[in-house]
Amino acid sequence: MKRLSSYIPNVITCCNLLAGCLACIFALKSAFETASACIIIAAVCDFLDGLSARLLHAYSPMGKELDSLSDLVSFGLAPGLMIYTLLSDYLLLPYGSLSNLAYIALLIPVAGGLRLAKFNIDDRQSTSFIGLPIPANALFWIGICFADTRNWHPGIILGLILLFSFLMVSNLPMFSLKASNLSWSDNKLRYILVITALGLIIWLGPTGLAGAIIAYILLSLAALLGKK
Repeated sequence: MKRLSSYIPNVITCCNLLAGCLACIFALKSAFETASACIIIAAVCDFLDGLSARLLHAYSPMGKELDSLSDLVSFGLAPGLMIYTLLSDYLLLPYGSLSNLAYIALLIPVAGGLRLAKFNIDDRQSTSFIGLPIPANALFWIGICFADTRNWHPGIILGLILLFSFLMVSNLPMFSLKASNLSWSDNKLRYILVITALGLIIWLGPTGLAGAIIAYILLSLAALLGKK
């Protein structure tokens, strides 16, 4: 019989999934702040389920699959619906029939699903990532939803959807925030990212999340070019 503690990681993962489902509902109601809060809660649960699984030695194939399915809802579908609503109800509304272009936002969960499927079968991503991680993608779109987009041309958002969907399924090497020690030499990129992200969030508020993810991408590109 399994220990009761072995169920704790999956319970936390289910909380991730529940928060993601709530985020989807609020996204369709244009309640972007509440939807974003739900996604942040899901991200915290996503961190805690892995941490608890390591501490309790409660890894399981079911837990891995449940985690991916939850991440797809919380970090793929939820932000995708936020951007769909932003486009259809606001930015594309003056353009009449062109408002159907809002459906392009559904590329976000589709690319996210492909990203997660690749991650699950790729053993090269234990200490780093290949392609933009789906939680980072979600944080970027939260930042965009908090930005003053009323004067933005919808083409900017549509272009960002295509770009970030491509980044998720690309082969771009991206560093992980997991560190084996606290030394500057081994974690220089991580420290720079954390300092930059904190500065942007203090300066811009939640919109700074978008800038932080852009900084993450640029630092990963710089690391890649530095190796060549």
